[in-house]
Amino acid sequence: MRALVFQHINVEHPGSFREMMAEDGLTWDTVEWDEGELPPDPAAYDLLMVMGGPMDVWEDDRLPWLATEKAYIRNWVRDLGKPYLGLCLGHQLLAAALGGKVGPMPEPEVGLTAVTATPDAANDPLMRHIASPMVCLQWHGSEVKEVPADAVVLATNRACAIQAMRVGARAYSFQYHVEVTPDTVPEWSCVPAYAQSLEAVLGPDGATEFAAATEAALPELVNGARTFWRAFTAAVALR
Repeated sequence: MRALVFQHINVEHPGSFREMMAEDGLTWDTVEWDEGELPPDPAAYDLLMVMGGPMDVWEDDRLPWLATEKAYIRNWVRDLGKPYLGLCLGHQLLAAALGGKVGPMPEPEVGLTAVTATPDAANDPLMRHIASPMVCLQWHGSEVKEVPADAVVLATNRACAIQAMRVGARAYSFQYHVEVTPDTVPEWSCVPAYAQSLEAVLGPDGATEFAAATEAALPELVNGARTFWRAFTAAVALR
């Protein structure tokens, strides 16, 4: 089994999922869109994993490759029907590629927050295995405002109504981050756009406090990621 990973900045990678992918014998290739790399033929891959990034889905004029990426995602999900996992920007790209709407939030959502499953999650083959409410890591200033016509909303909170969704049977996306590692907050804090939103929400000492809180919660976050990965691979029949 082979996965194709779309990255938009080098510090946003599959994170803790890398260990689980390796345990499953799942190999992966990475396309770094921000460095001008182009994706290969989808026929050779079984899973598309789309990570986060500091850009927005509507910046096609500034970043023309975004239109190419959205077209690739649309073909992957709509035409090929293959498993898809989108996180943060990858969640927003799925919505935008399939006719949903994405826009800026009144205020960024940054920190460890809780999300709650929607009633539809009880019958979802992935989300029915995930605890609700669950603590997760958030770091975004845009959100999905309107899902594609055939999408099901699976998780929500007060700050962002569409925290998770499923499109069809095999495409899942999540606004929050599941793939957290000990390096996540320290590395992302060095990205100017992320540092700005962090300080705006959490104050000048926010990075230190956020890193300490994430370190304390890391065992719970990693265990949750492992449960998530097992449920996801089963739900999309990846194994």
